[in-house]
Amino acid sequence: MEGEIDVYTAPRLRELLIDLVNKGNFHLLVNMEKVDFLDSTGLGVLVGGLKRVRAHDGSLELVCTQERILKIFRITGLTKVFGIYASVKEAKEAHGRDK
Repeated sequence: MEGEIDVYTAPRLRELLIDLVNKGNFHLLVNMEKVDFLDSTGLGVLVGGLKRVRAHDGSLELVCTQERILKIFRITGLTKVFGIYASVKEAKEAHGRDK
């Protein structure tokens, strides 16, 4: 992902997540390193995606180090819900996937 995840762009993200789950992808990693804005609509789409994958015993985790985006997850308490990693490599290593 890059740019803004807001009321205008969130529907595309929602469709992408639904499509991935419908195709049997239940362990998703969203790279948010190039996201410079996230609003409540975008946050809702991520939570909705998490619910979809968890219905299949899956996971939706995030790569994010930008303080302004991380602050949103902290304020909302979602750091306890999403796995948040500093890099794609770190996320893969945490799950024993290929580096």
